[in-house]
Amino acid sequence: QVQLVESGGGLVQPGGSLSLSCAASGRIFRINDMGWYRQAPGKQRELVASITRGGHTNYADSAKGRFTISRDNSKNTVTLQMNSLKPEDTAVYYCNADINISWASSVSAWGQGTQVTVSS
Repeated sequence: QVQLVESGGGLVQPGGSLSLSCAASGRIFRINDMGWYRQAPGKQRELVASITRGGHTNYADSAKGRFTISRDNSKNTVTLQMNSLKPEDTAVYYCNADINISWASSVSAWGQGTQVTVSS
């Protein structure tokens, strides 16, 4: 019914930057909150940043001052700009969106994940 497709992961040196993008498609009535999570090997998935439909943002302490989340409601996309990357940012990053597929029905959709590796 709904698909989230991520792009933009890869290998970057410490101190470098990457931009992750996520596009939603399918049966979409309205997209509510969108966010980015990450999961490092042996660790639980954690919230990195989220953004409401109105543009209110929330960041994990580890992301504050380095990462910026934004969205384009007309294109059903969300972007995570990551600067000053550290080796501890290495993880699989997942896009998440709370999507109304009708007035009364919503789903929490996840992307397939994109690998971000920060290493020299």
